[in-house]
Order: sequence, then structure tokens, then C-alpha cells
Amino acid sequence: MSKILAVGIATIDIINTVTHYPEEDSEVRATSQRIVRGGNATNTLTVLSQLGHQCFWAGTMANDINASIIEKKLAQYQINYDYVTVINGATNPSSYIIHCEGNEGKNKSSRSIVHYRDLSEYSFAEFQKIPLAEFDWIHFEGRNIEQVFLMQQYCKQHYPNLPISTEIEKNRSDIEKLYQYSDVLMFSRQFALAQNKDNAKEFLNSLNQIQLQDKLLSCTWAEQGACLMKQGEIISSKAFYQNKAIDTLAAGDTYNASLIHGLLSSDNWSPQTLQVILQTACQTAGKKCSQIGLDNLF
Repeated sequence: MSKILAVGIATIDIINTVTHYPEEDSEVRATSQRIVRGGNATNTLTVLSQLGHQCFWAGTMANDINASIIEKKLAQYQINYDYVTVINGATNPSSYIIHCEGNEGKNKSSRSIVHYRDLSEYSFAEFQKIPLAEFDWIHFEGRNIEQVFLMQQYCKQHYPNLPISTEIEKNRSDIEKLYQYSDVLMFSRQFALAQNKDNAKEFLNSLNQIQLQDKLLSCTWAEQGACLMKQGEIISSKAFYQNKAIDTLAAGDTYNASLIHGLLSSDNWSPQTLQVILQTACQTAGKKCSQIGLDNLF
């Protein structure tokens, strides 16, 4: 069991399931609705907790009645939030998600997200109060760039042996700054497409040209699986779907959690070991896609 800290957000997700995606300026009836705790960092910790790790979240949270939705789910998976900054105000960020079950003939669902945020981001000043020496791994969402850069720099200056992973999901301004102090970079298809790359291998090869050979690079590509790159060598895995992919929400967070778990559990990151870790991460993400939500994933 390892102690893992994740810095990022928790959200309230309002998920409406529909049989088909609504056209513009139209109305459609939802077949179901769920209101759950979401957010990339806390999703990743939820999976890591189920894999047996001690999990800690650092972020910001409002103090209104709706915060109980977040707190209840964190408590369910024993995710410690002592390092969270509580702010007066309404609970957000929130995500309004349209989950489309998929048209006849498709083997997977889709989801579209409208995200709203009006809550301060976590600060470097708050981060400095965390006793980082107690942790075995720290994971960052690639957001709040200037403050997260300071956090990562601080980690490497004071705790150089503490592994850092960073999720690079969205094409935010200056996000490349977060490459410098990360040991593991986890890129999304969304980000790679924004760099005008057509597949994971092409994208990772382009990164190899900007001197990231000392880092472990990951890129997921939905139904095409995922790739890892270490010192210029690319390792690939296909995607795994146990049945029809009925809920892809948080599949990337699940993959990232499984990847962190595999890396923490391994004595070396040899190509052979990385192949097993990658395949397991893709299998775990595929299992997530075959069920609703993250509960009882293992």
C-alpha cells in the first residue's frame, strides 16, 4: 500500500442519459438522471483507493449543503481531504453531462459535457503546508498552470525522489511548463488532436523531439487503446471492452489510476514490465466502460 496525493478538483456531476443526442434548439426526455461526485483528481483517487492505496486529495471545496455529496463519496472510499481549502460559497465546479446511450449499431456510448467553475483554484501557499515527505507519489491535474508549476518545482527541490505524474488533458495556455518537473506525463487524445496529431504514436514521437526522453510518456486513444514511450521506445496496447461500452465517463481517470498503481508496484520500468502495466491499464479502463460509474470496479 502506498500513500498517494492528488492535486486537482472535485465536481458535482449532473448526468442525464438520453437515447439520442438532441439537435440544436430542441427538447429531449432523459431516460435517467444521476447526481454524483466527479472531477479528474478525485476520480483517479477513487480507483486507487479500490486498488488498496491510501489516498489524499488537495483542492478547494465550498462549504454549502451540496458539498455533502462530495464529502460522502470521499468518505466511502476513505479519501482523506484534510489538505482541502474550504471556501465560503456555492458548490462548484459542476458538470452538466449528456450521456447518449448510442444509436443502433454502435458499440459504445458518448458523452458531452458543459463545465462551469466559479471557485478559486488551489494555491501554492496551501500546498506548502502539506507534509510531502509522508507520500510515495503525487499526481497533478494539468490545470491552474502557474500555481501547479510552483508546486512541482517545490517538490523536486525539497523531495527529489518523490515521483510526480501530471495529467495533460486540455490544451491550456502554457501547459507545456508542467512537463519540466514531471516524471510521468499522461496525455489525452483531446490534447494530441489539438496538436494536429492523428494517433498516439505520432503524437508521442513528436514529443520525443523536444527532449523528454528521461520521462515516461503516455497517450490514450479511446477505442484504439494507448501507448507508452520511454527513452524513445514506444509500447502499445489495444483497447479492451468486456461488452458494449455503456459509460466512458472517467475511463481516462481509471486508466491513469491503473498506470500509477502499476508503476508503484514495479521494481523497474523495463519495456517488458511497462507492456504488462499498459495492458492492465487498458483492461481496467475497458472494464470501467462496461459499467455505470466507478463503484465496485474491482
